[in-house]
Amino acid sequence: MYDLKIEGGTLYDGSGGGGLRAGIAVKDGRIAAIGPDLGPAARTIDATGQIVTPGFIDIHTHYDGQASWDPDLRPSVDHGVTTAVMGNCGVGFAPVREDDHDKLIKLMEGVEDIPGTALHEGLTWEWESFPEYLDALAQLPRTIDIAAMVPHDPLRVYVMGDRAVYSEPANDDDIAEMRRLTREALLAGAVGFATGRSDVHKTADGDWTPSSESTREELTGIARAFEGLDFGVVQAVSDFNLERGEADFDEEWAIIADYARASGRPFSFSLMQRDFAPDQWLKLIERTERLKAEGVDARMQVAPRAIGVFLGFNCTFHPFMGYPSYKTIAHLPLEERVARMKDPAFKAQVLSEKTEKLSGPGSSVPPLADLLMEHIEFVAEKFFQLGDPPDYEQPPENSLAARAREKGVALMEMVYDTLLERDGHELIYLPLYNYTELNYDNVLRMLEHPQALYGLSDGGAHVGTVCDASMPTYMLTHWTRDRTRGRRLDLPAVVRMLTGRQADYMGMKDRGYLRAGMKADINIIDLDKLQSEPPHMERDLPAGGQRLLQGARGYTATIVAGEVVMDGGRLTGARPGKVYRAGQDAPAAAE
Repeated sequence: MYDLKIEGGTLYDGSGGGGLRAGIAVKDGRIAAIGPDLGPAARTIDATGQIVTPGFIDIHTHYDGQASWDPDLRPSVDHGVTTAVMGNCGVGFAPVREDDHDKLIKLMEGVEDIPGTALHEGLTWEWESFPEYLDALAQLPRTIDIAAMVPHDPLRVYVMGDRAVYSEPANDDDIAEMRRLTREALLAGAVGFATGRSDVHKTADGDWTPSSESTREELTGIARAFEGLDFGVVQAVSDFNLERGEADFDEEWAIIADYARASGRPFSFSLMQRDFAPDQWLKLIERTERLKAEGVDARMQVAPRAIGVFLGFNCTFHPFMGYPSYKTIAHLPLEERVARMKDPAFKAQVLSEKTEKLSGPGSSVPPLADLLMEHIEFVAEKFFQLGDPPDYEQPPENSLAARAREKGVALMEMVYDTLLERDGHELIYLPLYNYTELNYDNVLRMLEHPQALYGLSDGGAHVGTVCDASMPTYMLTHWTRDRTRGRRLDLPAVVRMLTGRQADYMGMKDRGYLRAGMKADINIIDLDKLQSEPPHMERDLPAGGQRLLQGARGYTATIVAGEVVMDGGRLTGARPGKVYRAGQDAPAAAE
């Protein structure tokens, strides 16, 4: 008697091969058999007319804080994710001394737009060392599996104290201690090490992140913690000196490449097209190909759509937040703000004004926000309403700027009126990166590169501006079924990007494929009905914090370790999720 049997579905096993009509039998949390006529089971799910895939593996999330209090890990679980990897971009919450709790909260609040009040109330702080952090996470039953990389920023603060915050260079003793602690964490099950070098990332106080200007010697010194280990990955995010010129680009790439080489492990970094340097992504691909030719397992994390933000009166940012008259009502509840803004006299006053500067010393608002407002007439050519179902690849004529011209109204009046729709709950979508040409042809080139990985969902982060944890659903719907503005991708290839390729990169030998002996992490999907819902704001974080969530229709069931955690789009209450520990996973299934 099996515990669970799935019958009638078409299997896409994560290898990139075509669909197979077969059943799957599950026993004791693992796939026991695949084939026809599998025998009786305690529960049978009819998957006729649907696809069956491995559970999705998201290698780029920021649930580092949320995972300590939240057993559900929405919205990732809503989109078929069964394993989420945290600690990306060098931010996280371990190791940490008690006196540094506030520092790390301000860092995560600034870099990843997670409310500091929610972190203050939600974080349990039942740890100091990274191994203790993993042990604390393991105490909480959860829907899906989580895995954690060692984040550079808290490691640096732990070893260097205030010297890390003020961007002082690490000395030899500092580097040796960071290497020792990283090794300790890896032996306890950390899945890798991650660093952040983006000029966009700042703390809630407007300071640079501790790791942003770390030296070549520091990065390569820490990376040598992997010596002799046959598991673990290294990750980085960098702007590659976007505005500093060719020589600085070459120097930054050389540092990142040396970091990857020194680790001896698989390496990945974030790849996207930026409007300010529209051809830089091509240079990065070429450099990554060279690194691969040297023998380094170098990969590029690619998002399947634009890296964008939502603007709205309930969001972290919107175009009127710097206007003097709006500032006088910014503290009011949304309903009262909307009532004031619907008053014609107040509207006329706001529209007669200009925005004031938002970034600067002591402000966590990045300079990019001021730059966007300075060029609002150009930026608004990429202001879109998503609609239902959400459309992330819209033509230029759909933009708010184009609609304002068509109606003969001023641009900011169009923006003002749009944001007041749905009683002030309307959102404007602004694709910042990957949409320079206002289509996804370049994204397609990135996705199809043999060294590309699906990534950059940022699940758990940017909760007031972004909801990209829905990207797995978007991969399946837009790229295999719905795209009309260009070529699509094959379904088997997309499933592989979400499953087997992720597991191979991470070295997760017990998941990512539908094979006998593998962990029974499985999605049953009605592809014809699969669809992301529009993003919406919910106030469900600790201390009344709010975040953007985005559900999905069409997931018949999501199964973790043989237990159904999502049934027809609803949480079942089952919590079989565990902390995945690298180097300590179960043996791989037989081919």
